[in-house]
Amino acid sequence: MSLNDTPSGERIHIGFFGRRNAGKSSLVNAVTGQELAVVSDVKGTTTDPVYKAMELLPLGAVEIIDTPGFDDVGELGELRVKKTRQILAKTDIAVLVVDGCEGMADCDNELVNLFKERNVPYIIVYNKSDISGRETDSENEISVSASAKKNIYELKEKIASLASKNVNERHIIADLISAGDTVVLVTPIDAAAPKGRMILPQVQTLRDILDADGIAVFTKEFQLEETLNKLASPPKMVVTDSQAFGMVSRIVPEDVPLTSFSILMARYKGFLDAAVKGAAKIKELRDGDTVLISEGCTHHRQCGDIGSVKLPALLKKYTGKSLNIELSSGRDFPEDLSRFSLVIHCGGCMLNEREMLHRQNIAATEGVPFTNYGIAIACMNGILRRSLGIFPDLVKELEE
Repeated sequence: MSLNDTPSGERIHIGFFGRRNAGKSSLVNAVTGQELAVVSDVKGTTTDPVYKAMELLPLGAVEIIDTPGFDDVGELGELRVKKTRQILAKTDIAVLVVDGCEGMADCDNELVNLFKERNVPYIIVYNKSDISGRETDSENEISVSASAKKNIYELKEKIASLASKNVNERHIIADLISAGDTVVLVTPIDAAAPKGRMILPQVQTLRDILDADGIAVFTKEFQLEETLNKLASPPKMVVTDSQAFGMVSRIVPEDVPLTSFSILMARYKGFLDAAVKGAAKIKELRDGDTVLISEGCTHHRQCGDIGSVKLPALLKKYTGKSLNIELSSGRDFPEDLSRFSLVIHCGGCMLNEREMLHRQNIAATEGVPFTNYGIAIACMNGILRRSLGIFPDLVKELEE
């Protein structure tokens, strides 16, 4: 996978924030070396967040986000400010752009407080240094001139340094296997699978296995038994698509560890423990409860879609209750979850770790159980304990 193909969820998200006319868009253009954002002397030119996936040396694959002015006014202005606040949910590194001729304003200080409140690493950039004459250079502050391209290289170095300190090294499966281990990946190909491609979690898991010098064997669910019989020795692990969990669990011998792509993704995104606890609440659902089924990406829903068809049917069968099901996709995740009794989220492969944790934290703050597709399906198939066998501490928690 090239840097240009790196999915959004794997990129470092760098958000540019500040007042109108502080020079955010000009600075974004200077940092990226592209005319990414429209620049104008008219306040409020940037009306919606502008996203650009690119390679930014020395960082590598990043997603640059240019946000509307945080001091925008009026009814539309309030909506833009709300959008800006939402961007913080996915921001790994925040760049606060301050008009160097005017210095920090109240809304700039409000943004700094938001960065601190949400634990977002940040840099304060005083723009227009060619006019103001301001010279600032400390660990998290720097003076630049977007128009004169002054200290732009130095700013990128500071962003890279901050990212290296705050972006964690994570693995999907590489830390669970050793060189030479064989992992069987069960990947059903149904109508919802993108033609000519595999879904992202499967590709990411494959790459992680190869990075660990493991051996990956792909098979469809109805060929699994034949595949296992052809192996000279049992595999180190079997990883399955959640939709085939029930069938696969009946085929894989009990002494062979079994889990799902969705469970591995929950760990990768940092909310596996919360998701396991959330799944345990499914059996407590009552008639009339509302369940939110949420996906991080947008796609055309087809007959047999897991989120809109299969999960609701499984919930009804498992609980025997009359439930209200609501769906959300892409960036349209509700900020108010008070009307929901449970949130079941997809694996989140298109969302970065920070945004997935933000969504889970919204649920936790409001006391709403939060789980994901694979863990919910394993729970309702009665195989959750087995599917978590590779994580003994979690199994112990279940038993307690």
